[in-house]
Amino acid sequence: MKECCYDQRKKNLEGLCILEDRVSIITGPAKGMGAATTLALAKAGSDLVLAGRDLEPIEMIAQKVRKLGRKAKILKCDVTSDLDVSAMCETALEFYGQIDILVNIAGGTGPLGATSWETTPEDFDQIIDLNLKGCFLTMRGVLPTMIAQRYGKIVNVGGTFGLRGRALRMAYSASKWGLRGITKSTALEVGPYNINVNCVCPGMVDGPRFRKVCAEQAKRKGISPKEVRSQYEAEYALRRISTDQDVANAILFLASDLSKNITGQDLAVDGGWVI
Repeated sequence: MKECCYDQRKKNLEGLCILEDRVSIITGPAKGMGAATTLALAKAGSDLVLAGRDLEPIEMIAQKVRKLGRKAKILKCDVTSDLDVSAMCETALEFYGQIDILVNIAGGTGPLGATSWETTPEDFDQIIDLNLKGCFLTMRGVLPTMIAQRYGKIVNVGGTFGLRGRALRMAYSASKWGLRGITKSTALEVGPYNINVNCVCPGMVDGPRFRKVCAEQAKRKGISPKEVRSQYEAEYALRRISTDQDVANAILFLASDLSKNITGQDLAVDGGWVI
């Protein structure tokens, strides 16, 4: 196996070059777990298609990918648009000649703090379109190529609210439960073509959004953000909040042949909240 263009002294999963000669499409590649996943796949040897609506942050992460010696093709794409997704897949195939891996990270949170009866049809439709229809469209776009190749890896990013119900997050939870259904049903359909389809389900992930939640709850409860964080940590078996890199490592595993006999599964990355 050829050497990757980065520090071989790193003795970790990325250093195994387990994605050498692969081409990966990543939606939502520029921030948080998206950025961590982009760099993880690049360090593992994959060339990339980075797709999203806001190109400026994608260009910034693409520059880091290129410094690692990997190719990065940037494509503007609204994953809820069938035309955009079809154009993205066609361009990716023309540019690289293959599509081996699809990682669906693009998504949204939906209405926060709204009961089922307070959620508007517009808010519900918006999050279902982004979190569910968007993944359906990208999978539909890449699968003909993967079937022809008789090889492919699809990793959808769900969430632990798609593994158990969550009050005041009904729309988001519904979208992630639905994504599990898409994942499992498609895995059954494409298994004979040597294609794996799995779902990574992060719990709370440390970052700006989580810290904002801690700050808001601290203000409401009259305690410090650190105390709120400790309350969250106490809910997890491992007593710690996941990081972007934790999620990226799980995605990398499922995108590689290390997981070649795993399909249709939900991998929770949550420190032991859903057990």
